[in-house]
This record gives sequence, structure tokens and C-alpha cells, in this order.
Amino acid sequence: MHRSRLVGILIDTPAPQAGAATDFWSAALGVPARPAPGEEQYTVLVGAVPGLLTVVQAVDDGAPRYHVDIETDDLDAEVARLTALGAEPVARWKDAHTLRAPGGHLLCVVPVHSDPETFASSARTWP
Repeated sequence: MHRSRLVGILIDTPAPQAGAATDFWSAALGVPARPAPGEEQYTVLVGAVPGLLTVVQAVDDGAPRYHVDIETDDLDAEVARLTALGAEPVARWKDAHTLRAPGGHLLCVVPVHSDPETFASSARTWP
């Protein structure tokens, strides 16, 4: 058995426009923007969506889009579960697995990033 939960919404923005996108989304949502420590490609929109991490991510591929992150306590099991449901592997970066869901949307499966209490109280358990 393993557990997983939706942890974040990421606003993927071509790197040259990431600053302007961050300024826009921060003002549009009325929340402060803070760089993620040690991960310069991420800027957190603090409190934009209660209970979910909301981030502007600078991407190098030039494709503006949105994607979601699913955090899990077992990467291999969660990737297997989602591929069995029809997702297709796209790439892997560090510990993150990028998948394409039916319909074409991207999602990343990542290790648990939230605090243990939040994860324990809101993650679903899968066989």
C-alpha cells in the first residue's frame, strides 16, 4: 500500500517571461511571491490556493501551460498506478516523474514535500 495526494498547481512559464508572470499572478491573486530556497526556477505564490502549493515555474522548453504535482510516499507504486490508469511517461528529473494524462495534460509525481501531519491527514491510501 502507498499514499498520494494532489500537492500543487504549477504555472509553467518560459524562463524569459517568468518574472513578468510572477508579478502578474501575484497581483492578480493578491498574494506575495517568494523564491523557493535552493530552487531558482520556482517562485511560490504564498496562500494563493489554500491547502495547495501554487508556483510559477520557469521552464526552458518555451511551452506555457499549467500542470499539477502529486506527492507520494512510494514513487514507483504511484507511477505504476497512474500508468495503469492510462498516463504515459514523458520524462524524469531528479526524483520527479513527468507523465501525460489521457487528454494530454502533464502531471508530475514527486516525493512527499508537505509536512508529515498534512500528508498523513489528506493523502489517499492505495492498494
